Amino acid sequence: MQHRYLPMTENDKQAMLEAIGVSSVDELFSDIPEKVRFKGEYNIKPAKSETSLMKELAKLAGRNADLKTNASFLGAGVYDHYIPVIVDHVLSRSEFYTAYTPYQPEISQGELQAIFEFQTMICELTGMDVANSSMYDGGTALAEAAMLSAGHTKRSTIIVSNAVHPEARDVLKTYAKGQHLRVVEAPVKDGITDAEALKNLMNDDVAAVIIQYPNFFGRIEPLKDFEEMIHQYKALFVASSNPLSLGILTPPGKFGADIVVGDAQPFGIPTAFGGPHCGYFAVTNKLMRKVPGRLVGQTKDEQGRRGFVLTLQAREQHIRRDKATSNICSNQALNALAASVAMTALGKSGVREMAAANIQKAHYSKSAFKQAGFEIVNEGPSFNEFIIKLKKPVKEVNRKLLEKGIIGGYDLGRDYPELYNHMLIAVTEQRTKEEIDTFVKEVGDLHE
Repeated sequence: MQHRYLPMTENDKQAMLEAIGVSSVDELFSDIPEKVRFKGEYNIKPAKSETSLMKELAKLAGRNADLKTNASFLGAGVYDHYIPVIVDHVLSRSEFYTAYTPYQPEISQGELQAIFEFQTMICELTGMDVANSSMYDGGTALAEAAMLSAGHTKRSTIIVSNAVHPEARDVLKTYAKGQHLRVVEAPVKDGITDAEALKNLMNDDVAAVIIQYPNFFGRIEPLKDFEEMIHQYKALFVASSNPLSLGILTPPGKFGADIVVGDAQPFGIPTAFGGPHCGYFAVTNKLMRKVPGRLVGQTKDEQGRRGFVLTLQAREQHIRRDKATSNICSNQALNALAASVAMTALGKSGVREMAAANIQKAHYSKSAFKQAGFEIVNEGPSFNEFIIKLKKPVKEVNRKLLEKGIIGGYDLGRDYPELYNHMLIAVTEQRTKEEIDTFVKEVGDLHE
């Protein structure tokens, strides 16, 4: 054989044709009329040797702007954070990366315990009673929270802040269309959700109000101000949170949130072109039996030894799909493991220090931009993101920055027309003082 990865030899192919009683591939497809068969050549490059192919692919990959050779100030939901070396080491164990659905606890204790630890740490971060074994990503977790709220309250209106991630709002609207729910967006004032406008939107048909904390603009929403207003109408309070920020911010559970969701990407999961990720989903005890996806519980075996099992799963999610509160029956086990290992390696003090470094470095960057003459838009308490106003299109500035080995911030004009020429900048603990100073100088030079 010329290549190592061909699925079969010519002898294999002939043996299969003989087994089904035909002499050739043409005979196998003889029922397909000649006039609809493709007779030409495919518009693809000719096959190459393995060595030549590897060189070409390496050359193509080298054109990507990776985070090893570029300083990234791009966030907007996916962040460049420190990943402890032990994360890849644990994930590379075949027991984990080949693991499938742990329905048989007697052979899945390692996988189940890892998920249980993930659930426990998410509860500690969010201040909630119960967390599931993970969701596909933060966007689907948020939409599932809205669906749970509508089912629990028997209401059909979902209010979502305009400061919630635009992509998450799009996912929510897609889910809502299928469930015949109405999505209303609450306006933003000075970079945070407008409390007065939200109050005017509240009524007895509101199932849930969704607030992001910190929000899409990096600002820290005053959750305490919203809780009483939301619960006054017996709606559910849903907070979407960056889990790393909860290492230093007061968790949403302390503000009376009913559901807390988010993306665990900041813990041990690389940016990887935007995915795959790992959503988390945490609730109060009263909503425990309505949680989508999986829950791992702790139990004892016949000898009284501690063990772990899947528990509290609604049968409808597998069989009676038309009656299901959710059709998500799976989870991101490998990414949840990555998050668990990262949180364990960092420890409580490490998570807090890492979160504090994000705040401090973002504050330093903000001050540096101010001194350079830039306008900081919607100033106020923030985590690791803030907005600056440019004189030129963000796309143009970012193209020039990339030539200097810098990945610039997010172009807010893509989602908010009123914020054309506004850049959302993310500064994580990975950025050095030198990188920040260089970034400010380069943006300043391009700004003139």
